[in-house]
Amino acid sequence: MPTESTERSPPGGHPAGARIEPYLFLVIEGARLAAGGLRVALAGLDSLELGRGDERALRRTSRVAAALSVPDPRMSGEHARIVRRDGAYHLEDAASTNGTLVNGTAVTSHVLRDDDLVALGQTVFVYREIEEEGVARARDLDPSAETMQAGLLTLEPGLARRFERLARVAPSPLSILLLGETGTGKEVLARAIHTLSKRPGPFVAVNCGAIPANLVESHLFGHLRGAFSGAFKDEPGMVRAANFGTLLLDEIGDLPTSSQAALLRVLQEGEVLPVGSSQTTKVDVRVVAATHMPIEELIERGVFRRDLYARLAGYSFTLPPLRERRVDLGILVASLLAGKGGAPASARLDAEASRAMLRHGWPMNIRELEQCLRAAFVLDEDGVVTLEDLPVSVASSLGTPEPLAEDASEGRDEDLRRELLVRLVDAKGNVTEVARALGKARQQVQRWLRRFGIDPEAYRDK
Repeated sequence: MPTESTERSPPGGHPAGARIEPYLFLVIEGARLAAGGLRVALAGLDSLELGRGDERALRRTSRVAAALSVPDPRMSGEHARIVRRDGAYHLEDAASTNGTLVNGTAVTSHVLRDDDLVALGQTVFVYREIEEEGVARARDLDPSAETMQAGLLTLEPGLARRFERLARVAPSPLSILLLGETGTGKEVLARAIHTLSKRPGPFVAVNCGAIPANLVESHLFGHLRGAFSGAFKDEPGMVRAANFGTLLLDEIGDLPTSSQAALLRVLQEGEVLPVGSSQTTKVDVRVVAATHMPIEELIERGVFRRDLYARLAGYSFTLPPLRERRVDLGILVASLLAGKGGAPASARLDAEASRAMLRHGWPMNIRELEQCLRAAFVLDEDGVVTLEDLPVSVASSLGTPEPLAEDASEGRDEDLRRELLVRLVDAKGNVTEVARALGKARQQVQRWLRRFGIDPEAYRDK
């Protein structure tokens, strides 16, 4: 069945043909939260000028030079520059009024390293070195200047390519299975799929885990009057309510086994049998299912039908957790504020608060981010959210060691390297287990392993 490919890295941590591409992500404009983020592809550039302007604009001034202006009142007109020397990217302060900070420390010159947080005024950037394979290099991207489908917005190059494939699948009749942790935005993505499908019917969402087991079939497939006690009139059910449209079956892993055969009939035959009826009714429904549960484990335990899974997973898509797409934080903040109206138009976020939000692990994902913003905008007293206005769990993220300026990094690197080696021995080379033990994203651990030249395969049998 069609699905996303999952690449396995050979020893050394790099897929065959992989290359490391440098990017600068403008993540959050603290003075304009609705602006979202922006991506600059640094490959091929010898210099990038950063400073204040009347509007946000990224201009390629020559084949090897570019300039990014941001309407941040706390940035200087010529604030900083990134220059390429000796195979590395150097961040240099241009005698700015408010200084240039890297991971919270003021610098005049700094060799950028993967995952560095750069603050200029109230604007926070992330420098990333992203492993990419033999595909076209991701270009500069400013989503605010382009028409992009809500729910498919991302600055992450790899996720963007996966979203593009999903967008091509959306108009097809294939059923789609959305996987991912709770709170990652699966319903928002399902709505985007429905919009792109251009199906004329409605989008109908059903949470399978919220329906009492004895009412699932009547809720989904409808019932006739008198079919059971309390059935005072005919009801069409949610499947027929979504006729010619899209039916989202959220938390499909909670669907009782007794109801799975009836759902299989809908998918196989395009017909539904209401409770209390002996006649089926034809339906034309595109099904999108979603779950945070390991559905293959449910199949092995015998609580989920393998044939139903095969029908639901015409195309499977895994939505990554927020901790693995931190460069999208500004995009998600802008989307949440636009959708919920949870903050005044003048609301701002200072650089320290932005930095804490970028360092936080967001175990409850976008749902946690939404609640964090709601609380912060209630607590702030002058229209500027500071570290003190954030939940303790988020604000305390700055208390963990971060890679700082050059003069402090070597000792911390050695400590981190030793910690990784110990964890790899304990986990027998399992990078996912190491990430879980450290409370970090798997991608972050992989970046550290690449930095130190550590091959996790060497620890498989130890």
